[in-house]
Amino acid sequence: QVQLVESGGGLVQPGGSLRLSCAASRSIFSINAMGWYRQAPGKQRDLVAIIRSGGITNYADSVKGRFTISRNNPKNTVYLQMNSLKFEDAAVYYCYALYSGMPYWGKGTLVTVSS
Repeated sequence: QVQLVESGGGLVQPGGSLRLSCAASRSIFSINAMGWYRQAPGKQRDLVAIIRSGGITNYADSVKGRFTISRNNPKNTVYLQMNSLKFEDAAVYYCYALYSGMPYWGKGTLVTVSS
């Protein structure tokens, strides 16, 4: 099993930046993929960014060029650097891990974009 704990959400103005962190309970070397999803009120949970064990990354079109996913292997942590935030980026952001063919989720961290 994998436990995931997110942090770093908060209130930010449009155009601002936030960095989300997701700490995993086991070595991320053993995890096939980790990433971030988000869910706004009344909407489905959508993929934001993912990083696979080989380091390959994928992003939702809506965040390309603004968000960057990265990982710190010794800290078993994955980050999501979010720049140039827009109103439509506001959501609960969930950390995701794929381990031994099973998906695991964090409890989520809220990102609010407001002027």
